Amino acid sequence: MRAILSNYRQAPRKVRLVADTIRGKQVTDALAQLRFLDKRASLPVKKLLESAVANAKSAGIDTSSLFVKGIEVNGGVTLKRSMPRARGRAFPILKRTSHITLTLAQNAKPAKTKVSKAKTLNPKP
Repeated sequence: MRAILSNYRQAPRKVRLVADTIRGKQVTDALAQLRFLDKRASLPVKKLLESAVANAKSAGIDTSSLFVKGIEVNGGVTLKRSMPRARGRAFPILKRTSHITLTLAQNAKPAKTKVSKAKTLNPKP
């Protein structure tokens, strides 16, 4: 399942810090981590994650086994503003935006492994 947030008004460099913390994690772990993360982008990313879970639920997918397969943060439209400087000059200010794409996937069932008996150093005869 996917969810997309376009033209979020924060620089991609700052949003990527939040995206890197949840990439590859279980949905429940990612939501818990975003809840306590002290970054401005954590709330929009949390809402986006909840939206992707809702999309999966409406598609009939079991939401308990979902994990964050991928999250991309790309640059969006850059708003160009200017700051007045000395002698009538103008200094450019670039207000950057971000496009965030979040993809969820289901966990594959773990393969069963054989449990080997521990070797002892001094076996009893």
